[in-house]
Amino acid sequence: MAPFIGQSTRRLEDARFLTGRATFVDDVNVAGQAWAHVVRSPHAHAVIDHIDTTTASATPGVLCIYTYDDIASLAPLPCATQAATVAPMLVPPRPALAHGRVRHVGDPVAFVVAETASAARDAAEQVVVDYTPLPCVVDAAAALAPNAPPIWDTGNESYRFQRGDHAAVQAAFASAAHVVEIEVVNNRLVIAPIETRAAIGNYTDGSFDLFVSAASVHAIRDQLAGIFRCPRDQIRVSAPDVGGGFGIKNCLYPEWVMLPWCARHLARPVKWVEDRAEDFVSTAQGRDNISHARLALDADGKFLALDVSTIAGLGAYMSGGGPGSSTNAPAAAMGGGYIIPAIFMDVRAAFTNTAPIDAYRGAGKPEANYLIERLIDKAARQCGFDPIELRRRNLIASFPYQKALGTVVDCGRFAANIDDVLRLADHAGFPQRRALSESSGKRRGIGVACFLETARGAPNEGAEIRFGDDDIVTILVGTQSNGQGHETSYPQIAADLLGLPLEQFRYIQADTMEIPEGNGHGGARSMHMGGAALHKATQQVIEKGKPVAARLLQAQPDQVTFAAGRYTAGDRSVDLLSVARDTSLDTYVWNLLDIITFPNGCHVAEIEIDPETGLATLDRYTAVDDYGTLINPLLTIGQVQGGVAQGIGQALTEHTVYDPDSGQLLSGSFMDYQLPRAVDLPDLDITLTGIPTSANPLGVKGSGQAGAIAAPQTIISAILDALSPLGVTHIDMPATPERVWRAIQQAGNRP
Repeated sequence: MAPFIGQSTRRLEDARFLTGRATFVDDVNVAGQAWAHVVRSPHAHAVIDHIDTTTASATPGVLCIYTYDDIASLAPLPCATQAATVAPMLVPPRPALAHGRVRHVGDPVAFVVAETASAARDAAEQVVVDYTPLPCVVDAAAALAPNAPPIWDTGNESYRFQRGDHAAVQAAFASAAHVVEIEVVNNRLVIAPIETRAAIGNYTDGSFDLFVSAASVHAIRDQLAGIFRCPRDQIRVSAPDVGGGFGIKNCLYPEWVMLPWCARHLARPVKWVEDRAEDFVSTAQGRDNISHARLALDADGKFLALDVSTIAGLGAYMSGGGPGSSTNAPAAAMGGGYIIPAIFMDVRAAFTNTAPIDAYRGAGKPEANYLIERLIDKAARQCGFDPIELRRRNLIASFPYQKALGTVVDCGRFAANIDDVLRLADHAGFPQRRALSESSGKRRGIGVACFLETARGAPNEGAEIRFGDDDIVTILVGTQSNGQGHETSYPQIAADLLGLPLEQFRYIQADTMEIPEGNGHGGARSMHMGGAALHKATQQVIEKGKPVAARLLQAQPDQVTFAAGRYTAGDRSVDLLSVARDTSLDTYVWNLLDIITFPNGCHVAEIEIDPETGLATLDRYTAVDDYGTLINPLLTIGQVQGGVAQGIGQALTEHTVYDPDSGQLLSGSFMDYQLPRAVDLPDLDITLTGIPTSANPLGVKGSGQAGAIAAPQTIISAILDALSPLGVTHIDMPATPERVWRAIQQAGNRP
């Protein structure tokens, strides 16, 4: 039987997706269910003076309308992320319904439950809320200013995070031949997965049930248990097919609290499906920080030190994973794949009157990589170095390498990635393509940028293997797919290691009743953590079967070997499934593993700009990436292309804009918030190479976040390369046509 690991097997789950047989929350209705609709604040900041539900409650079909007073006994939503901050992190209480004050447009104020979705919506429009508007602040830096409107009684700063050797950094700058400074914005993003949030809450026989479009179901279960003050085994959280998440479906939301609570109160299931307008104002958003950074270099261009000061926006509340994007995650990746002897980072995190920030594809690693790559490009221009050679000169080349902030990189092919991608992108032919663009009045630029991902997410993971009476082998893993292809890749691992056909396996995920523990999706951890746990489970199955096989083969256990799905002793053999029919080989493992893996790569983009309109057209995109052992190259390329597309969106089109005076979301729909379309993307040429890591027995490195980590700096590098002859030296994301055109006008060197 040919090996399954390394084969580009098409996704098994695609058959049901392409034929309309997938099951999403919106497809499911249960007997007796009611429907919910959320009354949300139209104000960014206001006191709630009074809520009148009299007329709304009399609306036909209404079952009940809940406000904070009804749920006051529930604990607030917790912040699950911990970081070693300078002083204790301030986490103001976040009830499931606003108490006393609203703090962002979309803040939930009341929860209406009715017999039908339309009745719930109609009644919600009849709820009268009297507000006294308060001054608001939507910018994180402005929120930390002395005269900023206070969002919380404790102030607008939640924490200060510092990491590194400040004295060593300052000494390096004092002796540096070159010092380069930059200030860059990592723009706030609306994530907009194709499926909005949705859930059905139920309560039967003393237990809560939440059927939800989410990832990390075990974490949601555990947090709900704390809020409801009940044992975990009284809560079941499960998810069907999930139409994308990218991190923001990992966290707990107020609706996830209200739905099971309402189900208990009404003694019937309650369903809620978010519309797109709600998604824009109530679902967690991503990124949102501004950093001032300095890079010190010696006369030869060797990096000496990196000093970073960041102001990070949190939104109005501390979401469950919100602090991670500006603390531990960027600290692990700070400085990218370069030798920088001294690094210091200082982060101040501010509350603002905006939707909360949470983890989004890379969560801190894109910000760290964007920062160092922008600095390197500026250093090359300012100090007269070639930008590619400057990277080569400073890339990590000897392993293991301990970075200045403590992360130990075990392996990589950093310089080789540059060599390969320049050849594949035809870097040598760029001058000819540039001349051709200029002959038609356009400007063409090329951007070359590297990335270093730190992939692990939460440490440790569980896996279980069960053998059925029908010879179907069920795999249960505590991670979760919301589009990655786990139903294919996990069976590939098990089929390869157990020597059984791929169709012999069934995959189960995202159900806390079936799978007791799991650390879910996030941090490009599934193959590293879940794959390692599954590998361990298969090895235990094989070992558990040896004494049984020895008995069946009339041999001693030490005479039995296993290969290609069969136990062999001398000239006799028996297959694995026959052994499993004789004696249970069911196995569960909880694998302790906290090591980080380091996906890495180099990307090249070519952009053509029309100086008359500012339109930047992405013409070519090439990448060479190292993800270690590849379980399924086809799925890996798809993951990387998806991440690249999202990174391109951040760089060129996507921008979340709040009005600074009213706090209203100005980019509140796809009319004003532009996701990249097919016409905006060229063929994304992804080449996979790999040095297997020793961090797990499979040698895999996570690929789910890498594209979004690499693309933004590559795109902006190409834009600045195109515009530098016109005197443009800086531009922030997104490089929309208006921004590009204005940069050209302000530079004063119009063509």
